Formats: sequence, C-alpha cells, structure tokens
Amino acid sequence: MKPLVSILIPAFNAEDWLADTVKSAIDQTWERKEIIVVDDGSTDATLQIAKRYESKMVKAVTQANGGSCETRNKALSLAQGDYIQWLDADDLLAPDKLSCQLKRDDLGQNARVLLTSAFGMFFYRYEKAKFEPTVLWQDLEPVEWVKLKFTSNAWMNPAGWLVSRRLTELAGPWDKRLARDDDGEYICRVVLASEKVQFVREAKCYYRVGLANSLSRKRSDTAHKELLLSSKLSIEHLLGHTDNNETRAACIRLLENRLWYFYPEKDELVKELEKMAKDLGAAKLKLIETRKYLIFAKYFGDGSAKRMRYIVFGFKVILRKYLDKLFHVMRPRHRSL
Repeated sequence: MKPLVSILIPAFNAEDWLADTVKSAIDQTWERKEIIVVDDGSTDATLQIAKRYESKMVKAVTQANGGSCETRNKALSLAQGDYIQWLDADDLLAPDKLSCQLKRDDLGQNARVLLTSAFGMFFYRYEKAKFEPTVLWQDLEPVEWVKLKFTSNAWMNPAGWLVSRRLTELAGPWDKRLARDDDGEYICRVVLASEKVQFVREAKCYYRVGLANSLSRKRSDTAHKELLLSSKLSIEHLLGHTDNNETRAACIRLLENRLWYFYPEKDELVKELEKMAKDLGAAKLKLIETRKYLIFAKYFGDGSAKRMRYIVFGFKVILRKYLDKLFHVMRPRHRSL
C-alpha cells in the first residue's frame, strides 16, 4: 500500500491566505493523504475558513494561542501519516509535489531519507514565483548539508521537506522556546537523524514573502534571544554528531553570518556570540557584510549603516509587494495551481 502523507497546517490569523493553502493540499495528486489544520487561537476568521473544508480528508481543530512550535506539535500529535508534509498557512504546494517526491519506490521504502524540493518566492501571484537555487538544492550527506547551511547562510522553505514518520520520531518535537529560526533548529535535527538528503528538483512549493507579521522579520529583544538560542542549539546538534575542524569552522561561520543581527545594538548578546566562537577556536568573529555596507559604516557608523539597510530593503519589498498586488487584483483570480 502506498504511504499515507499527513499535510500539517499550523494557522494563526491567516484568513487572507488559508483557503488557497488548504486547496493546494486537497489538490495534491497523491491520493493517500490527510490534511490537519490547527488554529492557534486566531482572532479573525481563520478557524471558520478551515471548518468549511472539513471532510473525511480534512480535519480542523483549535487551541488557545501557544505559538508556532506548540501548534506544529499539536498537529503532529494528531497525524497518522507515514510521511509528514509541513505547510505554513500562507504557503502553497504544486499539485504534484508529493507525487514527485514519492514516485521512486526505493525512496518510499527508506524511512531514513529526507526528501526536499525546489521552492519559489512570491507575494500574491504564485505563477510569478522566483525559483533561485541555493547550495542545498542537491543530494547531500547529512553533515555536509548542515555545514553548507551554516557556511552559506542558506535557508530552505519547510514546505519543501517531506519527512518520514521515522525521521520525525528521531528528531523529536519542535522546540517551544523558539519562534525565530525555529525551523532552522528543527531541520538540523531532522537532517542529522537521516542517512541522506534527497533533493527532488521537479517537486515544487511556493513561499509567500513580505507579510508584516512574519516572525523572520521581527527584531525584538525576545526574537534576538531566540535567534541566539537557536544558533547555540544548531551548533550543539552538529558537533554532537560530528566534531572536527571542518564542522567547527562551519559553526564559526554560522556565528559570523548571524553577528550582523546583533551588532552593534545588542552588546551583551554579541559578547555571548564571541564567547561561543572562542570556545570553537576562533580568535575573533568577523562581520560578514557587503562592500557598500562597510563603506557606509566607515563614515556613519554601524548603527546608521544597519538602519539604512533596513530602510532600503523594506522600501524595495513594499514596492514589489504592492506592485504585485496591483497586478493580482487586475487579472482573473487563479483557482488552482
């Protein structure tokens, strides 16, 4: 019998996007699937929208607000599948995403293989999504995957993963202490529990960017502390699996890539990063930055340079987002992927 896939959708105040997300799950050409939507105490119509799609295939439940990780863990506790497909409430799956990842019998039988896919970024029009390959878009051994993630500061949309029940059990639950980079810490555990990572290029999913409430854009004290904790845990996971000069160098590079998020405002957290780097054998952390940033910082200071980057980046995102929204509302709405 073909494996059952559980498509798990954590949702919080996602009334604008949830319907399209659930439809993309229902429309999967892989027949053996269940879809579980967990509403995290939303204050809008998220739960009501989820309830519209309830059926033998689709289940919608709610809980008191507990955060993204607790919501994912709740969904996982209800899942019966042999494979787990994570899907945020504003993202989309191509109709054949699961079928492409499970089409080879040898992959379907090996529960220690992590399946990944290509993903494109979009604002409103998924058909205009940009698929920009990273170093993680290839078949890799587990330690090499994590090393490349650290050194290249690469990211993979969680909707691109297809995780077997066995790997899910080995990795353990999502860490409820985290909201910032919770997926980065979690995937390190999943990858290092695997025997290999298999990239399925023809499988596709879509990541919606530019949302005002995106956790990845938050810069509060709590978010900074969570990012620091996620970095510590991710390093512990890698070194707990393989501790040598190469993996330590990758961990130092991870800290250097993340130094910019803390410097110069969060002096105490910068000191923690520097201590972590020293424990790994680094004499000093190097700020990884563009030439334009370094020139601006030389004359105006790091604080001003950082604020300028946020302003410029934010302006570009807002402009692209609203132009895309304009084109989106001017043409007939797409009903399916």
